[in-house]
Amino acid sequence: MTEKSGSLTRRILELLASGQASTRTELSELLGAAPSTVSFAVGKLLDYGLVTEEGTLSSNGGRPRKVLRLGGGDGYAVAAELGGKHAHVGIVHSGGGLADVSTVPFATADGPEASLPGLVETLQGLADRHGRELLRGVGLCLPGPVDVEAGLVTLPARMPGWNRFPVRDWLQERFGVPVAIENDANCMAVGEHSVRPAAQRQAIMVKAGTGIGAGVIADGRLYRGGSGAAGEITHVRVEAAHDIPCSCGNTGCLETVASGAALVRILRERGLEVTSTEDVVRLAGDADPEATRAVRQAGRYLGTVLAPNVNFFNPDAVYLGGILSTLEPFVAAVRSQLYEGCHPLVTEHLVIERAGLGADAGLVGAGQFALQRALAHALHTATGAHP
Repeated sequence: MTEKSGSLTRRILELLASGQASTRTELSELLGAAPSTVSFAVGKLLDYGLVTEEGTLSSNGGRPRKVLRLGGGDGYAVAAELGGKHAHVGIVHSGGGLADVSTVPFATADGPEASLPGLVETLQGLADRHGRELLRGVGLCLPGPVDVEAGLVTLPARMPGWNRFPVRDWLQERFGVPVAIENDANCMAVGEHSVRPAAQRQAIMVKAGTGIGAGVIADGRLYRGGSGAAGEITHVRVEAAHDIPCSCGNTGCLETVASGAALVRILRERGLEVTSTEDVVRLAGDADPEATRAVRQAGRYLGTVLAPNVNFFNPDAVYLGGILSTLEPFVAAVRSQLYEGCHPLVTEHLVIERAGLGADAGLVGAGQFALQRALAHALHTATGAHP
């Protein structure tokens, strides 16, 4: 298998795994490839048993279209999205369906060797309930910079003890299936993109929680950048932040005035009893004037930093996720700044709204990364193509 054909087959598997395509016609449209080229690649995948063909979809006028699904389509991934004190866990099926979603305690600050064993026990329990023989992969969504190739976190701001800990290899030893680890904003971007209209091929997904992150979808695929740091807006310097120290070691970063952690600090300085981002959201949800004012200002700061990126990239959509996106004053302030700071041609058709998957976007993305990694290994086993 040539490098070019191998890339096409991997992309076809990604689209089928995410649920964005289920027919040759849809694959051809999304890939911008000739129908004959797609049919040839699908034929190879059918021969390898990585894809199956079943049933038909009704079509308008033409012949009924065969439905494609992944071989062993009942397979699934277990996935987890890590937060500061909790983990969001669940089952992600081929095609993006979610099941058995819950939130369990998880002390990130205790370090990986202390906190991961309990998470493994939880995920193994999920696998046992859904059929261990059908488990294809494990996906982990992490709130810090991730070196995807090495399978570890690098210089995370709020994850003491995690720097360069071999998370992926550690988990693979315990599960015996492929493991994918990824940054939380990237997971959310991929998860949200999978349920959006196919026409929205360029998007920015912003996670606004205790920290701030962004994932970029370019031409329908996650864009990582030259060193994997694309979307790193949290450490853009903003004038309003002055010389406030940031976790990155610099001063005046967006994170110091617009993140959940910053809002906790700001409201405590104003005399309010808050200890977490959840406390901030609760107060703003109850229309506390100080909390609402601070949340709205945080949205303005975020929108001010996003605006030049939106002008430059010209996306079809900006999605807002994370706990702060549940607050209408925050979302409205971001939207207002984008309309004010961007060229009218850029905002004419721009979609600016909350993530449709809500809190599950990262979980769906993590599961899809795991399924894609499992498929890449299966493709390598079947064809010898590099995974």
